[in-house]
Amino acid sequence: MVRSYFEQGTHCVLVDVGHSYRGLCNLVNGYYFTYEEKNPIRFNPFFIADGDVLDTEKKESIKTLLLALWKKDNEVFKRSEYVALSNALSGYYDFLDTDRAVFPCFNSFYDYLKESFVDRLKADNVKDRDFDVDNFLYVLRPYYSGGEFDYLLNATENLDLLRQRFIVFELDNIKDHPILLSVVSLIVAELFISKMRKLKGVRKMILIEEAWKAIARDGMAEYIKYLFKTVRKFYGEAVVVTQEVDDIISSPVVKQAIINNSDCKILLDQSKYQNKFDQIQELLGLTEKEKTLILSINKANDPTKKYKEVFIGLGNQLSRVYRTEVSLEEYLTYSTEESEKVKVQQYAEKFGGNYRLGIAALARELRA
Repeated sequence: MVRSYFEQGTHCVLVDVGHSYRGLCNLVNGYYFTYEEKNPIRFNPFFIADGDVLDTEKKESIKTLLLALWKKDNEVFKRSEYVALSNALSGYYDFLDTDRAVFPCFNSFYDYLKESFVDRLKADNVKDRDFDVDNFLYVLRPYYSGGEFDYLLNATENLDLLRQRFIVFELDNIKDHPILLSVVSLIVAELFISKMRKLKGVRKMILIEEAWKAIARDGMAEYIKYLFKTVRKFYGEAVVVTQEVDDIISSPVVKQAIINNSDCKILLDQSKYQNKFDQIQELLGLTEKEKTLILSINKANDPTKKYKEVFIGLGNQLSRVYRTEVSLEEYLTYSTEESEKVKVQQYAEKFGGNYRLGIAALARELRA
């Protein structure tokens, strides 16, 4: 489904746990953000791509990020601190306009604060109780060059997130990390809202796989609720994927937002819930006819063909079971089987990292 959307021109933002989309991302030359020890996850919220502008929304998202890194969850920020950060950002971007040799990133922002902005605060006679800049610099020091997280906000590649049509945020290795998960969650939220508001007349979708459980835990439940209520107004779609319906029920905020605002429901084989399907039926508001259709999935498949069945229901108006059959090339692209993923990677490397050529060659060999 995601591949079809992409081929129709949709901007796809995917949040995943489990590397399900690496193959497809490689095939379409998308951006793949994940955390590995040798190649940690990197962003650059300070960078403004050609054609983009530093608007109020961009400034607010950077301030929200800086405040989240500076203050604990239970700490409230003062109005004076908010104003000081606004002034700091405005001064920083004015400084960038005067010196094009400086690369916009957290490192240069931090340098600006300690070298220029501190003097400006003194000149304006700003007291520490109004904005403790020394405390701010100390707390954010780990994100500056040489700090523990100096890679996080200083990316020099994969910067044009607004115009990149296929972006995957893989949270597998950071889903329990209090700092990295918070930063990534904020960046995902800011990115998709930016796409929603700035890409006029362009379809955009955000698909949150099992990762939504980690995100909702991190205070993002309200954002998910906001998404499902507003995304359609901006020619967008929000999609949530889960293997356990109980996961949705466990969050009352998310439960109401997702169930009440999802006219399209797609269900795969529910055989293991055969004897307790009544709960799912009630939660999803399914009719008796739809229940019968869903429980018929994969019960009488044609043994001469390799396919799986899927139920698609559109707002209780149209409900059908469809056969889903993909080519060998597609199967190799989507497969999450480790041995198959390794083989695809090896074949792609034979063609200089070109996944399309590598998959085509592997498929020819398997058929032969």
